[in-house]
Amino acid sequence: MESRYEIQRRAGGGAAGFGGGSATGSPALGASARRRKTPPRPADYKLQVIIIGSRGVGKTSLMERFTDDTFCEACKSTVGVDFKIKTVELRGKKIRLQIWDTAGQERFNSITSAYYRGAKGIVIVYDITKQETFDDLPKWMKMIDKYASEDAELLLVGNKLDCEADRIITRQQAERFASRISGMRFCEASAKDNFNVDEIFLKLVDDILSKMPLEVPSRELSNSVLSLQPEPEVPPELPPPRMRCC
Repeated sequence: MESRYEIQRRAGGGAAGFGGGSATGSPALGASARRRKTPPRPADYKLQVIIIGSRGVGKTSLMERFTDDTFCEACKSTVGVDFKIKTVELRGKKIRLQIWDTAGQERFNSITSAYYRGAKGIVIVYDITKQETFDDLPKWMKMIDKYASEDAELLLVGNKLDCEADRIITRQQAERFASRISGMRFCEASAKDNFNVDEIFLKLVDDILSKMPLEVPSRELSNSVLSLQPEPEVPPELPPPRMRCC
């Protein structure tokens, strides 16, 4: 009586010989090898971006809209810090973004201050319908001056453009604020309507890359404020057109 070992060995040999080929030359194995995916290209750059601003201005909503294309009407306040990862391609380079969402409450300042140091880009957010969030901007600028690198790119964002009817902070007020700070860009956006969200993050990354030694030539950026185009005349009963970021 044959041992189980002999039966298994014969069965294996028969399978290999079936169809007139060896195991190594099996079409099935060849197809399996062809199906193997090539490993993804590693990122050329890894950049850290932080989002700061007062409580309730929509920092988390902007981050989640950009990274996951989602929006939550009733987001809970961020406790300490949170982050998301997103990979983008610009200027022929693959960039892995680590985006940090910081809490707006002052009691978390001692925690969040550590995240300023490694940031290549800083997004400062206010709510166009809340005066106090705009009045807090000098406080956030002091945090940047104290903890962030001098080379960090700055972008001021007026969020909640979907609430135009309740607007308190005019675009001109924000433009004047941004123009007083060297290198700061300005844009308005709506995380809810997904308006200008991708544009603000991609423009920030583009500004960061423009300072890095890339193979492609750095293109000149026309202005440090994104929305300085004059607004066209519109009938008073119509809302003013929302300006695109870039």
